[in-house]
Amino acid sequence: MLEFDSVTKSYGGTVVLDDLSFAIQSGQMFGFCGANGAGKTTAMRIALGLVRACRGEVRWNGRTIDLEMRRRIGYMPEERGLYPKMRVLDQLTYFGMLHGMTKTAAHDSALPLIDRLGVNQRTGEALEKLSLGNQQKVQLAAALVHMPEVLILDEPFSGLDPVGVDALADVLLERCRAGVPVVFSSHQLDLVERLCDSVGIINGGRMVAQGSVNELREREGNRQLRVVVLDASPGWAAQVRGVHVLSQQGSEVLLELDDPARDQEVLAAAQRTGRVQHFSWRAPTLTELFREAVAA
Repeated sequence: MLEFDSVTKSYGGTVVLDDLSFAIQSGQMFGFCGANGAGKTTAMRIALGLVRACRGEVRWNGRTIDLEMRRRIGYMPEERGLYPKMRVLDQLTYFGMLHGMTKTAAHDSALPLIDRLGVNQRTGEALEKLSLGNQQKVQLAAALVHMPEVLILDEPFSGLDPVGVDALADVLLERCRAGVPVVFSSHQLDLVERLCDSVGIINGGRMVAQGSVNELREREGNRQLRVVVLDASPGWAAQVRGVHVLSQQGSEVLLELDDPARDQEVLAAAQRTGRVQHFSWRAPTLTELFREAVAA
């Protein structure tokens, strides 16, 4: 288990991380969400020893992360940390060797990664000759080549097309199934919602919401109803007490209820005005949950 325990970081009078605590289980994918400047990258850099916390610590399986353990972490920074004029395969072999692998082992580990990520035709080219998306794939391969025990990735899906996103996601899910905890930050909340077992939302250096997407939905409570009524009278929904019309497209309306227990009143009103074709609660998306969490 990877644990952040009461991690606090300040620069002068500015608090960047404020008593930040969360944990990622082995084999779990954790989505780290927050606005720019919320503290995500600082937290990741503390885990890697690139920044020193003012208070608190990061542990792996109960042990404070030291230099030896950091060699077994795969890290992908948001800014590319590769050599632009170095050839792709040579570069990945070199990064594997930096993590203690032999040249042969690093080379043999890099080849299937290159193939899985779709850059196997570019192994002999300098990195700078690749598209930005393919450079991103090589950056991920550099984080994976030494078969890390933990993966920490900062905006790994940035700049990838849908095919590239799927290839990267498949590789990460495969590592998760092998027991590797994966924590990644992303502003692409639809991807976080689709891929992650657990989510943490950070705002102003503090964790303001944490759990699975379904758990966050349960805490927020279902208050939105999607209703489709054929041949309905105009404005029927707005006349129901405690109901707010969020949107309307033809016969479909999206409603927000002050009290979810009043759903049967809404259903009765819908049946009086026309033929009800659809009536269901609408689960909030992670994007909506994020907005609620950071606005609280």
